[in-house]
Amino acid sequence: MGVPSQISAAALGVDYAALAPLLILFVGAIVSVLIETVLPHHRRRPLQLVFTLVVVVLALGAVILRATSGATDVVVLAGALSVDAPSLFLWGTLLALAIPSVLLLADRSIEPGGVFLPDPEALAAARDRVGALAGGGSDTGRPGTGGSRGGTGAAEGGPAPEMHTEVFPFVLFALLGMLAFCSANDLITMFVALEVLSLPLYLLCGLARRRRLLSQESAVKYFLLGAFASAFFIYGVALLYGYAGSVRLSDIAAAAAGPLRSDTLLFGGLALLVVGLMFKASVGPFHTWTPDVYQGAPTAVTAFMAACTKVAAFGAILRVFTVAFGTTALEWRGVLWAVAIASMVIGTVLGITQTDLKRMVAYSSVAHAGFLLIGCLAITPAGLSGTLFYLLAYGFTTIAILGLVSLVRSGDGEAGHLSGYAGLAQRSPVVAAALSFCLLALAGVPLTSGFTAKFAVFSAGLGDGMAPLVIVGLVCSAIAAFFYLRVIVLMYFSDPAPDGPTVSLPGPMTTVAITLGVAVTLLLGVLPTAALEWAGAGTFLG
Repeated sequence: MGVPSQISAAALGVDYAALAPLLILFVGAIVSVLIETVLPHHRRRPLQLVFTLVVVVLALGAVILRATSGATDVVVLAGALSVDAPSLFLWGTLLALAIPSVLLLADRSIEPGGVFLPDPEALAAARDRVGALAGGGSDTGRPGTGGSRGGTGAAEGGPAPEMHTEVFPFVLFALLGMLAFCSANDLITMFVALEVLSLPLYLLCGLARRRRLLSQESAVKYFLLGAFASAFFIYGVALLYGYAGSVRLSDIAAAAAGPLRSDTLLFGGLALLVVGLMFKASVGPFHTWTPDVYQGAPTAVTAFMAACTKVAAFGAILRVFTVAFGTTALEWRGVLWAVAIASMVIGTVLGITQTDLKRMVAYSSVAHAGFLLIGCLAITPAGLSGTLFYLLAYGFTTIAILGLVSLVRSGDGEAGHLSGYAGLAQRSPVVAAALSFCLLALAGVPLTSGFTAKFAVFSAGLGDGMAPLVIVGLVCSAIAAFFYLRVIVLMYFSDPAPDGPTVSLPGPMTTVAITLGVAVTLLLGVLPTAALEWAGAGTFLG
């Protein structure tokens, strides 16, 4: 057989320097799984936490080194991935957001034992210990019950059992999928990356220690709707392959710009592809999973999803619209105008009606997805840089808000209802001030990152002739300010109930995560130049 004796890495398009962040995450995720299989449960958490943070920081360092080295843009792995300036910005954003997310996930100061289900081995050990103390005749309750005994893992006579530490490899695998998703140069790679990032998130959503049935319900809804969205996506890939004879984005663009042929497959495939992408980005009207999952998932997981998943999803949307369908924008942009308007209106109107803060943040994310679509539809350098900056700003602000939400607690866990925030400024002025600042940033008040981000995106829309869409965005942004201000008014101008929720003292990890989110929100509002310049440093490589 005429088999070559060896195949060089260069022949396969393997550039190890360009792929370093992905390789670091991949190796780190595998090692993290091995740690789960080798170490006893009581030693896993500290090692997993330190190891996960080291892996994320090393990957972030590799991204920064690549971005500052002046290396040229490359297409690697036989054309599967593009490592270009937007990819590096998205990778850096995802890894930077992952640091406070991991800290929130690992914190045990607010919830004894952590916010996730107790490890089965640790729970069994705790039950045996309590049984021995009670003479072998008592039971702390089944782990499946949602009460304050077995459901929380707490037990009299000892500390609460340790949480599932599988969450750390889940986070690393999800990050790996996110990085590949927003840099994929062909649709098959994008689909595989979509599944790699989604499956760990489905599991993470159902692992809450408290309100377990609500958590499991959110995980099932997310999984089922995600499966439908993935089916739409892969069917769209099939139609586009039938149209262009290739799944590579540049080949689809070349086929669309070539000789006349039937556009049924092209636009049918694009429509189905958009359903899958918009679902993952929480764009209305493909947002139906968002409120339930945001509310039911552990708040730390909600923070990770709300920040990182949106960055990855819009990174992929930007790449697909710019590289594969940029030459046919006139044919499809009108339809996506309607999608953007629907997302802004749905998020704004339904956000006003919410009485649960996490659901309000969910509908806020739907409205912000509509604002982000304005930048995506511009398909100009200004639209690209504005959208990338918006993703960075939104991610840190959202993590800070959800970190602060985790501190306000009632007897059965977090105080999700807005009435629990009445008089919060009297109970904890620092928490109320930080939460108010972040909510004002989402509203787009000047000297916050939200104002700069909206200004950049709306300016790009105006520059590309989308004035009507920008006007709708401005009106919705003004209306949405109502439900942010409503929370602030409750905190400062209402009296706290005598038996109302309390504010927990955050541990070091939650404090660092919240402080980082608030500081970046302020910094990007006051000194946004450096981030805007990096966001606009290059274009997508086809």
